[in-house]
This record gives sequence, C-alpha cells and structure tokens, in this order.
Amino acid sequence: MAGAPDGIERGDRRGAGLRVAIAVSRFNEHITRRLLAGAREALRRCGVDDGAVGVAWAPGAFDLPVVAQALARSGRYDAVVCLGCVIRGDTAHDRYIALGAAVGLGRVALDAGLPVTFGVLTTETLAQAEDRSGGAHGNKGEDAALAAVELANTLRGIAGGPPARGGG
Repeated sequence: MAGAPDGIERGDRRGAGLRVAIAVSRFNEHITRRLLAGAREALRRCGVDDGAVGVAWAPGAFDLPVVAQALARSGRYDAVVCLGCVIRGDTAHDRYIALGAAVGLGRVALDAGLPVTFGVLTTETLAQAEDRSGGAHGNKGEDAALAAVELANTLRGIAGGPPARGGG
C-alpha cells in the first residue's frame, strides 16, 4: 500500500478503476478457456469492471509475447495477464516453447514497465493441467490475475499515483 509506515510499497487487490488485458493461447484451448474463466472471476472479485477487461487470443504460448507487447503498447491497459498451457511431449519442443514464452513475456514487462503476469501452465500431463485450471490445485489463471492487480497497485504506489478503488 502506498505510504506504508515501514516505507515498503505493497499493492493490494483493489481493482476498481484498473484496465486489464488478458492474452490467451488457443493451443490446448480446453485448458486455457478454464484459465480465462478463473482470471475473469478473480478480476470481478477484485472490483475490475467487466468492461475494463480486454481479451486477445494468440495461436500458441510461444505467440503470447507479441500479443502481450501489442496490448502493453496500446496504452489502454494497466496490466496484462498471459494464459497458456504447454504439456510435455515426446521431444524437447515443449521446453523451447515454455522458455520462449517466459523470456518473451519477461521482456515485454520490463520494456513496457507494466505488469505482465505469467499464467502459462507447463505440465508433464493433461491431468496436471486440468488440476491447475480449476481442479485439485486451484486455477492458475486466477492466480495470474490477482498478481496483476496487486502489481499494478504496487507500481502506482511507487509512482505516487492513487491506488485502485474498492473491490477485494
């Protein structure tokens, strides 16, 4: 929270007034749609208006950085949530895809100075992906959205701007 007595900036999860983009991979869409539903629900709980949430689809996880970059550069959003699902296969292909997505999204965040959160599942099996997209291990789309709201508020506090209003 801005102006904390200990001098440490820590954002909260009040999202009213925030504009959030969600970039979603179509590959493994049966999983990524579940991540998207979790992210949208988390943003609603934080008080982010449904009309302040934009969604853009990318063909695959490797393509998320360029979509996230376009969303960040648009100036229309305070944060970008990135969602995808990479499941291990018989070759090393999945590792290259996951690494490319992670490095690319990190670069977008640093270049834009904007929260770009990593909600890309990197699992060994489909069952693990299902468990992490609304199953036994929660919904990582929700986690990525909550992190985006918190980080957007942290950055606002550091910049001296007002925190978002209302919400959870």
